[in-house]
Amino acid sequence: MGLTYRSISRAAYVPANNAEPWTIRYRALPFPDRARENLLRLRNYGRSPDRERLPTLPTGRLDSVLQCLAPDLVVRPRRQSDPDYWMYVPETTTDPLPGRTLSQLLGAWLHDIGPTDVTSTAEYRAVLRDALAELETEPIDWDEFVVDLLDCPITEGGTAAPAGRLYQLTPDALARRIAALEPYDFGAGKLRFRAVARSSRQSGAELMSQPIPREIRGRRWWFSITINITLHTTPFDPRPRIHVHTGVRRWATHPRKTTGSVFLPHGRATSVYLRPPIPWLPGAPDSDRFAVAKLAFDRRTREIAWVENGPTGLLRRLTLRQSFPEPSDLLRAPEDWLGDEAGLRAAVVHSNHMGEHEIGTGLMSNQRSQIMQWIEQALPRCLTQSAPLQRSTAGTNKPDNPRSTATGVEKDAAQECATRARRVALAAATRALPEAATPVLDCRLLWQTVTVRDAAVTELADALGLGAATDIPSDDEFHSATPGSPAIIHWHTPELDVRLRCLPLTGGLGVGLSLARGKHSRAAVLGDAIAHRRQMVAEFLTRDGAHRGQPTLALVEIDHRANFRPADTDPKFSLRLGCADAGVLTQFVAVPSTAPGIRNAGNVDHRVRSAWLDGLRQLGVRVLPEHTLGEGLPAGLRYAALWMVKRRKDGPTRLPLHVAVAVLVTPIPGAPGHAKVEGWDDTTFTWEPYPHFLLGLVEQATLTNDAEPDDNDPTRYVSSRAWHRNLHEQRRDTQEFVQRLTASLYGSPTVLITHSQNSRQHWSWLQDGTLVRDLIRTGSAPPSGLQHNLRLVRIRGGNGREAAQWWGIGAANSANGLPSGLWVPQDDTSPAPRVFYSTTEKASQFKASAVAADRLAPRTVTRGPSKGNTITDVDKPAWNPTLVEITIAGCHPDDNPEAFALAMHQLRQAPDYMDALSLPLPLHLAGLAQEYVLPTVSEDDDETDPDQIEAPGLAQEPTNGEQMTLFSEEDEEGLARV
Repeated sequence: MGLTYRSISRAAYVPANNAEPWTIRYRALPFPDRARENLLRLRNYGRSPDRERLPTLPTGRLDSVLQCLAPDLVVRPRRQSDPDYWMYVPETTTDPLPGRTLSQLLGAWLHDIGPTDVTSTAEYRAVLRDALAELETEPIDWDEFVVDLLDCPITEGGTAAPAGRLYQLTPDALARRIAALEPYDFGAGKLRFRAVARSSRQSGAELMSQPIPREIRGRRWWFSITINITLHTTPFDPRPRIHVHTGVRRWATHPRKTTGSVFLPHGRATSVYLRPPIPWLPGAPDSDRFAVAKLAFDRRTREIAWVENGPTGLLRRLTLRQSFPEPSDLLRAPEDWLGDEAGLRAAVVHSNHMGEHEIGTGLMSNQRSQIMQWIEQALPRCLTQSAPLQRSTAGTNKPDNPRSTATGVEKDAAQECATRARRVALAAATRALPEAATPVLDCRLLWQTVTVRDAAVTELADALGLGAATDIPSDDEFHSATPGSPAIIHWHTPELDVRLRCLPLTGGLGVGLSLARGKHSRAAVLGDAIAHRRQMVAEFLTRDGAHRGQPTLALVEIDHRANFRPADTDPKFSLRLGCADAGVLTQFVAVPSTAPGIRNAGNVDHRVRSAWLDGLRQLGVRVLPEHTLGEGLPAGLRYAALWMVKRRKDGPTRLPLHVAVAVLVTPIPGAPGHAKVEGWDDTTFTWEPYPHFLLGLVEQATLTNDAEPDDNDPTRYVSSRAWHRNLHEQRRDTQEFVQRLTASLYGSPTVLITHSQNSRQHWSWLQDGTLVRDLIRTGSAPPSGLQHNLRLVRIRGGNGREAAQWWGIGAANSANGLPSGLWVPQDDTSPAPRVFYSTTEKASQFKASAVAADRLAPRTVTRGPSKGNTITDVDKPAWNPTLVEITIAGCHPDDNPEAFALAMHQLRQAPDYMDALSLPLPLHLAGLAQEYVLPTVSEDDDETDPDQIEAPGLAQEPTNGEQMTLFSEEDEEGLARV
């Protein structure tokens, strides 16, 4: 199908050539900075003299409440680096804060910013009165002025640099125009879209349709269609661009039978969308927008409670015209609050943690293109759709050694070649024992169920083409095995001997961590529990002969993470660290279960095989996609990849701590598809084999067991100066790392592959507003030209909606599909474009999904054996490959940027993976290092969480669940909060 599509369209819009400016007159309200000193005096009241004075005011909760109660406002975050007005509203909109409304909100906020333990003292009350009096005597007034919503300065690199406020105002203005359209007619009904209030921490705008019910298998389920609008930039393009994303939000509909209530996962806040029949605030005008509040489990009360924008905190000091629903009432009967009936409407967002939902996720390409045609009616004349992308003609879409699609006898022959190649690679990576004529690979299976045990034996033999084993242990031998005396299964091949050492996971190694808190903080207890389990696991494997000198592999069976409550009792990370301490690399497989929300008992063989293959790749069994560019690329081209690994979730500055890692992939001459994979050791300044590199990363896994800070702890509040100082130190360390890394790459042609969302906060050269063609900045030196053997590539994925949604442009009267390929912009003004786009084929489990699928109405099948039948797709998941951006940021005059972009596209299609990767293979390998530094999602967990930073994996687009928090690329504080 791919060759039938010569071009693709994007849901991306840019200023039209020679168009009039898009201007709107706003009323804007400044923050009451004239009262700043009194406010800071209140903020710092009671702090001891030896503690640093807090120089800023905490406005986050106030901003959230403002947008919840007055959703027509656009509230800007308060940042010293971006002085701006506090609130905006179009001049044509009725004042959302009439009379004394704002004064009452500010008064409630003042009670929230001071200390909680001295509020009864006369001196504190006097300080509070002074702050209130100054706000009353010097009220703030609205200013009026015109804003050009597409006006952007141009950086030295030729990239648009929108002002910070435009990341909120421009999408909001387009959202207001879309909301004013006639409802969207989908044939079987109509959708009316309302805007959704956004917090000051969120860029962009959102609209959402009314909740829609659908009957599936005798039960009714609810969902809405969403429209998200965000402002972005593209390297070397002087125009800003607006992305419009459409998707599905599913609503919690049915409580669990066992509890009679919707399950809310521990440690996660769940969004609730509210539409009151009357304004929340007395005297406020009506608003058609949804407000958003959040529910979560409150550890203090041991109950579900409102934790953000609900009737607690600031709101408990205000008189509201409409009461919030009781959490228990809402969760016991969530369907009663849905629909368009009179009264307060409330909708609880469904997440995969809650269990199954019969409504499928996402929209397919053809329906998305239809909705976009309706949305385009709202575009101002100054905006136009970005030009279609054309298929690259630089070479073939697939690598020279593509994934085999053979069938029958040819398939068997291809599989035999693949298994032999794996044995040869393992033999090269495995040291031969003195008494053995062939190398010996020792693997371990730490099992809990007979089902997984038997599947693991079968699938390992199948993955390596080992044939029949000798001396299969009896069931009693399997169960009685102990460290040092395992049940061993042995295979012999001409290339490699394989020994599988099978051990039951006993001694409490696989149970949840014990977090009996007592007098200690939760962080301290968790750190101690992880360290204790880690030591137990390392000793267990050491008794079985494991050691760091020769990395080996273990497949470990543990419970699904949904079975560990609270979530941080999951022992997976401590098991990985303990295994690594003993020189054992790990892959995990979940215990088979038929429980709701898990239901993984039917695909055990597939999960086990995938785990073995992933584990073998950690040992060095890799197939490198061979490019088809021939002399179009330098001979012997190597691929280096940089990745920022989070090494600690939190620190005294509330800033996650990161460390840079790097991987080098070197093709082996005369061995097509074979490559040497190494990791950079920044202590010895050398490249070491990939398995040793992964094991060495456990030393970066800093586990804090510091006590949780309280109001008397000097680390409880951190000034913005300390926050930025910490970020500056991490940036300095990263840039010095890059300087050492690039120095090690002299001598051979090398492409340094980086990832925008992952690394630009720490290596700021990768930011759109900083990049300059064919220059690089490392260390503390100014930007300079690339050394003659180095090229710089930046990959950008879909996180933060920075990749536009897209569809293939089909022929007349045919569906718009999802072709794979490398795509070239046609509106680039330079003779050689530097920004390209990569799409891959649908994942194997979604091959049968129809690009013409309709989430809203029945449709008639137009092709295949069911042609002419009427079907419904409401329960079918929709899957869309991400439009991955490839920027050739640095190359040389004789280079063809398109050839390097095609090589990156082909590197996503590794032959030994069932499906395409979301990133080029070297970057994927670098990103996997995260698993050895901090806990990650289980390998066999099929949930996609859009709140997470994009991680290495399959090329997929996240489903719509909890709303992402979005930030402009240049928003340092926002990126840190992500």
